[in-house]
Amino acid sequence: MEVIKTELEDVLLIKPKVFEDSRGFFLESFSKRTFEENDISTDFVQDNHAFSHQKGVLRGLHFQLPPYTQTKLVRVTRGAVYDVAVDLRKNSSMFAKWQGFELTASNFYLLYIPQGFAHGYCTLEESTEFMYKNDNFYAPDHEAAIRWNDPTLKIDWPVTDPILSEKDSNAPFFNDFKSPF
Repeated sequence: MEVIKTELEDVLLIKPKVFEDSRGFFLESFSKRTFEENDISTDFVQDNHAFSHQKGVLRGLHFQLPPYTQTKLVRVTRGAVYDVAVDLRKNSSMFAKWQGFELTASNFYLLYIPQGFAHGYCTLEESTEFMYKNDNFYAPDHEAAIRWNDPTLKIDWPVTDPILSEKDSNAPFFNDFKSPF
């Protein structure tokens, strides 16, 4: 497993070692030992699995407020997504900066997104499955979001007219958000 630093401090791209042959493939999608060897000490407590029927489904930008903030380890098991992390940590040199990553079932990449970041993704293929580990339980009273097409963040999404939930369509703008991180 190769752990790669990204432009956003503390966000990590993880390339697992994949063993492929005529039967298929095998990989370790998580190894506590490898994480600890790379100074990542996260105790994951919940796994989530999302399925999107259509290409162009956009989910996000989501996060949870203290004391229920979440670190996520995300991956695609079928299809492909354009995955985005936004730094919401007000004392970070990268505050309000974002970075996008293409995660696919065929590249096997995982993305480690620590607490203090908003997260969202857009499906690039039909029938996409997205899985993620969290280090804190879902707390509906502490969930929050920022508008996917916020003019301050200027995220370069691969779609202009995504398929959105009503909640994501009406999420507040970044300038209306006061960071608790």
